[in-house]
Amino acid sequence: MSTFLNKNDLKIFKEFENKGYIIKDITNKSVLKEIENIFIKFARKELKIKKKIKSQNLLNNIQKYLPINKLNSFRVKLINHINSSKNVRKFYYLIAKPYLDCLVGNELAMQKRINLSIQIPNDSSSLLPVHSDVWSGDSPFEIVAWLPLVNCYKTKAMYILPPKKYKVFEKKFSKIAKKDSEYVFKKIKKDIKWIDIKFGQILIFNQSLPHGNRVNIENETRWSMNCRFKSIFTPFGDKKIGEFFEPITLRKISELGMNYQLPKLYEKS
Repeated sequence: MSTFLNKNDLKIFKEFENKGYIIKDITNKSVLKEIENIFIKFARKELKIKKKIKSQNLLNNIQKYLPINKLNSFRVKLINHINSSKNVRKFYYLIAKPYLDCLVGNELAMQKRINLSIQIPNDSSSLLPVHSDVWSGDSPFEIVAWLPLVNCYKTKAMYILPPKKYKVFEKKFSKIAKKDSEYVFKKIKKDIKWIDIKFGQILIFNQSLPHGNRVNIENETRWSMNCRFKSIFTPFGDKKIGEFFEPITLRKISELGMNYQLPKLYEKS
């Protein structure tokens, strides 16, 4: 098969295929800073924090100001805030764009609402059990852009089952499919890869692979955003365009082609 892709694209393809994800430095630091500022301003106002604290210190240690019983309401308010903010979705896209263009294409549909995870140390209420998004009806053509707002490592991060390990797991899937998620996790625990990613980097991963998180037993709070992207012209799963996804980079000829109708050869008499 012929390919006109450049060497850098092919290198990223190979890395994504072998690992199930890529982690890359964010080139547009000013856009990332804008997003960070939105979070800091909201947290300070909502939690009435007047003390001068560096942004990363505040986010990493938010558990000192945010009781667990108020965590969910705080997170929901913040999700609504960031999704109603004028430019956050555009900023998010611009951060991920170089790698989305490479892995997905340049005519994209983007998730209408960005998700947010805040995982306070030793909190068991914010867990995402092992799963593959495709198992619950998502399209295998989707990709997830995962943006940390703090350094994430070990249990402060997420885990993913690498592609080679997944192929082995897949052969056993029918035997464990009816078991609960904790049973499944124990079966893959020795094979999972914990993501080590710094603030200032972005993770793009294959959401068809089993992934999830555990209780954060580190000393700092995890903050991470996630959003799905896919090519407009690939099959959609249960999450449809217009309902869950929204076109963001549709090209003019595609728009004209979708609206084109052949002229009528005959008029009804």
